[in-house]
Amino acid sequence: MILNYNEKIPNNVDINDDRRLKRALERWQPEFLNWWNELGPDNSKDLEVYLRTAISVDKDGWAHFDYVKMPEYRWGIFLTPSDSERRIGFGIHKGDPVWQEIPGEYRSDLRRLIVTQGDTEPASVEQQRQLGKTCPSLYDLRNLFQINVEEGRHLWAMVYLLQAYFGRDGREDAEAMLERHSGDPDKPRILEAFNEETSDWLSFFMFTYFTDRDGKFQLASLAESAFDPLSRTCRFMLTEEAHHMFVGETGIGRIVRRSCELMKENNTEDIREYGGIDLTTIQKYLNSHFSVSTDLFGQELSTNAANYYNSGIKGRFGESKIEDDHLLHDSGYSILELLGDKIVTKEVPAINAVNERLRDEYILDSNLGVRRWNKIISDFGFDFRFMIPHRAFNRNIGQFSAYLTTPEGGIISKSEWENRKDDWLPNNNDKKFVQSLMQPVTEPGKIANWISPPSGKINRQPFEFEYVRFN
Repeated sequence: MILNYNEKIPNNVDINDDRRLKRALERWQPEFLNWWNELGPDNSKDLEVYLRTAISVDKDGWAHFDYVKMPEYRWGIFLTPSDSERRIGFGIHKGDPVWQEIPGEYRSDLRRLIVTQGDTEPASVEQQRQLGKTCPSLYDLRNLFQINVEEGRHLWAMVYLLQAYFGRDGREDAEAMLERHSGDPDKPRILEAFNEETSDWLSFFMFTYFTDRDGKFQLASLAESAFDPLSRTCRFMLTEEAHHMFVGETGIGRIVRRSCELMKENNTEDIREYGGIDLTTIQKYLNSHFSVSTDLFGQELSTNAANYYNSGIKGRFGESKIEDDHLLHDSGYSILELLGDKIVTKEVPAINAVNERLRDEYILDSNLGVRRWNKIISDFGFDFRFMIPHRAFNRNIGQFSAYLTTPEGGIISKSEWENRKDDWLPNNNDKKFVQSLMQPVTEPGKIANWISPPSGKINRQPFEFEYVRFN
């Protein structure tokens, strides 16, 4: 299905057939562009960037690469093709045809899920607004902008659903998306992780690895939804989300490689004086971003998540591949809980542990990249190994938020936490040092000293390619 970019709002959902919807979206479009110009990537208006644009939603031909001026990027509304044979795969409506309209009893829950997901998209753009000023290379600058424009398109995806299916409530929600801002004390973003500052590129790579990975699992769960337009929207969004996580994993890997090179060249683990980021500091940033992202999965036992599953509006990750009855009425699931001063395993009803199962799968998936970073260190002959901290570490949501633990999961007192937290999380000196390295490099083929060049290519273009043109 080829997408028509001659439309004012490129789309494959026939908005011309619905005058009310078309008017609503065309009224929202200039508000979005105003938001982008005010809070999108700073100082990017005159840049030409080698961007990927969707030209088709088909699996094998959806991307086209070319230079685009940032304000001229064509955001649109794209859903994967519909499947007339698709049936609901879980919950009490299992086996029924998927919904093309929203059943009234599920309207409020679906609206809440769509608003929460949609709110994260512009939030990450706002968090990363200043990063272009300190890019380590044109390759990285281009990847930052690619992520930014795709997050903007993901906002369009959720706004389309709100405008098309929720009437006046949806139109008000769409407007509110542009009124809340990351870190705003009066109108913050809904989820706390999206009010954190992303002030340096190490934080950016950690965000795209860990926090965008949460996005992958949330979108995959929503892609199972009985509400077919939401499912089709999320399936297309997942094709773009994969690139965001790739940027994070390879970005951190390139930092680790450069750090190991500097350690070997100078025969020391303390490489700060040589302009590198020591592995201990990278581990601290890992601890911080992993724990913040782990909070995004919510409570370990959740009535809301159980209701979402039972009603068919949000499934599990890879629902169709799970070998059970997809009803969970008599199924159990093991979770961790605190008993006295020890963390133990407890069997609970699986329907109440849908969030925790998703968190378990997220942690397993997160560990894959960590192993690859450790392989880089091992290949250089060093003993240091990165570690994903225990899920109870540094939590602000869920049962573990009431306790303080070491990264290994040992329960500790508040005084011990205060004495040792700087060993586990970035302190002011760490942040100042990392920030001091953030000097822009904008000459094609050149790169900052603290990170290695990429080993891969973008659309077969070498690292020396002029990925961003300054006019």
